[in-house]
Amino acid sequence: MRILAMHSGHDGAIAFIEDGVLRFSIEAEKDSFPRYSAVRAQLLMDALEAADSFPDVVAMGGWHKRAGGLRPGLGAGYMGLDAPQVHEGTLFGRPVRYFHDTHERSHIYMSTGMAPQAPLDECAILTWEGVIGSFYHWRRGGAELDAFPVLDQPGQRYAALFALANPGFPDRGTPDHTQAGKLMALAGYADLDTPVPHDVARVVDTLLEAPRIDPLEKVSFKDCPLYNVGVHTPLVHRAAAYIGDRLFEIYLEAAKARLPAGLPLMISGGCGLNCEWNRRWEQCGHFSEVFVPPCTNDSGCAIGTALDAQFVLGGERRLEWDVYAGPEFIPDIEPGADWERAPLDYDALADDIAAGAVVAWVQGRAEIGPRALGHRSLLASPLGAEMKDVLNRIKHREDYRPIAPACLLEELPQWFDSGREDPYMLYFANVTTDALPAITHVDGTARVQSVGPSGDPRYRALLQAQSRRTGYGVLCNTSLNHKGLGFINRTSDLLFYCDRRRIDHAVIEDAWYRRVQRPAG
Repeated sequence: MRILAMHSGHDGAIAFIEDGVLRFSIEAEKDSFPRYSAVRAQLLMDALEAADSFPDVVAMGGWHKRAGGLRPGLGAGYMGLDAPQVHEGTLFGRPVRYFHDTHERSHIYMSTGMAPQAPLDECAILTWEGVIGSFYHWRRGGAELDAFPVLDQPGQRYAALFALANPGFPDRGTPDHTQAGKLMALAGYADLDTPVPHDVARVVDTLLEAPRIDPLEKVSFKDCPLYNVGVHTPLVHRAAAYIGDRLFEIYLEAAKARLPAGLPLMISGGCGLNCEWNRRWEQCGHFSEVFVPPCTNDSGCAIGTALDAQFVLGGERRLEWDVYAGPEFIPDIEPGADWERAPLDYDALADDIAAGAVVAWVQGRAEIGPRALGHRSLLASPLGAEMKDVLNRIKHREDYRPIAPACLLEELPQWFDSGREDPYMLYFANVTTDALPAITHVDGTARVQSVGPSGDPRYRALLQAQSRRTGYGVLCNTSLNHKGLGFINRTSDLLFYCDRRRIDHAVIEDAWYRRVQRPAG
């Protein structure tokens, strides 16, 4: 069975599954398009070209209409667990089946179908994102599915705190998708030994108790101590940690009240990108294990819709997939005379990285999901504290944002308090050495990607060379992208980026490009 599936909302994507194997998932923001983009005509053309056979099923995930308060949704709509809509039709004159599921279902089936233990007979599912905030009890292989709504709009409530403190946010509006991640970074600055001021706790509780939070009526908080106080302040740091604690407590209490202990937990939705919450779910003791897909936000919903279609139409309740199922890199131009090409020499490159070089690193197909995992990455040495500021300047990011590391799996217990394999960079670990300041957040944590023997061979070879050169098989790893745009995916954009950001080293597959140093004048 061949299924072409689309997610049409923000973080738009088109996925193609053939006989239970993910052939590709192409996301609308990749190739330097605006972050959180919806599906566009060019993306559809790219997907049609990438699909090497005609689909049996064309599937679309549901969404909502925003204009004029219209009630009907797009396709099957945003919410709901009812049976999907299926009908016979034609595509270019050939018979196909058309399939529509809800956005809610796409999250559920993405997390269960991508799980390494799939097919799952029984599990718990948590879907928490900007709108949905529910647990589900999956039984009998999904034949029975009970929903337990907990608190809607958890992601929007979390981001609203950042908007409340941000003087640049209007008195009424919807927080954008970047603000939750920024608040997570700021929470690391909190002095947890300081009690939460009563008036701050009251503001947070009001945000969590409001029936709806989108749009945020910021002006109604005008007299509170957090209103336009500035985001990078001790008061906001403490409030950020507090709202994170309270949200997690609300959901953990609901899990203990409504779900049997000892089930595996599948997590989907944008809140699954909160590495601190993921670590807490692992450590809470109520679940036997935790799985978070690398595309847990809406970028994975096209895959989820395809899996829903596969299950409903008689296929397996599992998916064979690889995290590098994004688009192929496009060599649209040849580097000019300003660049010299040499074969990739891992030890020589490790020497340059140790001396302070930043490397634009491109390998194979792009990652699915929002994390750069060594195929579209900026790599640098973690051994000097100044490299965090260098990379944040290159990325045009706030100086309080942390830089993530990649680490050889076998070295993980030496430098971090976790030996767990985390190839998708979805959990926090504590850094146990002071030798890696560039990747150590102010609270001593890092969102570390483990790179084991089954990882990308060139990426792993460079980490091994770094270990031979410095004693630490660790590199700074941040995404290769312009501010506000998705991963770079063609040579012309890559070289433009290197020119604008003063990056002198670029690696594409096994070719190492170094900028030619010309004499002044």
